[in-house]
Amino acid sequence: MVKLNEILTTVKRFLSEAKAELKKVTWPTRKQAFASTAVVIVVVVIVSVFLSLVDLGLAKIIKLILG
Repeated sequence: MVKLNEILTTVKRFLSEAKAELKKVTWPTRKQAFASTAVVIVVVVIVSVFLSLVDLGLAKIIKLILG
């Protein structure tokens, strides 16, 4: 029973500290979140196109070498 009380005390302290930390967070506005999401999507598209072109080029080079 003593261990259960220790565990409950630890959990309660953890949740209290987590709540206090979440109050310190500066959450982005809807506009900021949308802008960041748009940037991520654009970067993902650009990187995927680049990697596709590199893959295609390497495949053609290997095909030329191996026949």
